[in-house]
Amino acid sequence: IIFIKLTLKMILIFSILILLSTINFSQKKEFIQTTFSSKKSNFSVLILSETQGFVHHEAIREGTKLITKLGSENNFNVTHTNSSKFISKKELNQTDVIIFLCTTLDIFNDDEEKIMEDFIKKGGGFVGIHSATDTEYDWKWYGKLVGGYFKNHPKIQKARILTVDDKHISTSHLDQSWEITDEWYNFNGLNPNINVLLNLDESSYNGGENGENHPITWFHEFDGGKSFYTGLGHRAEVYQDKRFIKLLLGGILYASQD
Repeated sequence: IIFIKLTLKMILIFSILILLSTINFSQKKEFIQTTFSSKKSNFSVLILSETQGFVHHEAIREGTKLITKLGSENNFNVTHTNSSKFISKKELNQTDVIIFLCTTLDIFNDDEEKIMEDFIKKGGGFVGIHSATDTEYDWKWYGKLVGGYFKNHPKIQKARILTVDDKHISTSHLDQSWEITDEWYNFNGLNPNINVLLNLDESSYNGGENGENHPITWFHEFDGGKSFYTGLGHRAEVYQDKRFIKLLLGGILYASQD
């Protein structure tokens, strides 16, 4: 009887493990889906959230919800994919701005890199959020496009941000000095051609390594297209902050401009 009970218990545990592994697999399944579409709009954005390293599950979920909401409120179409295999010429021909939402590490093959480069050279827009700078370290063209590479970060904490440029569409609503809690990146290889919008005040938190000039949000024109990046966006709560919402909307609208 004891043997039978142990056997049944082992079968039950094994069945649960099989079920959990199936659920986990389904969560990682590659997909592309339209999250908002309007027949009245010919402006479209494509969210890419592929990760080959750390996965910002909550940020990707909340970021996709926010961008979809912004699309419905501002009349632009939104498509989301978690796989670069869907970054085709056909898809990008229908896209005005591609948004790298918390992507990590090496996500593009050689052919996909060429398609991405052609998209920007033809006037396409790029928006990078948070770990978009923790992506494609060996693709130097991408490093210049996004504007720099992630180096490291201290623990999550509140920090003071200084608004360097309040004339830009993404920052005109912000105070000259403001505070928010997030994960603060230190950067390597910053593109000297970026236009800094927001600067981190390293005296307001522990762990900054870029010094007095520590950009955390910037924009620039690059290789025929427009690029906007913000290092904000690790915490799910940031995507519900009105200041960040307007910042991100402004970045998307800037990147879409001809």
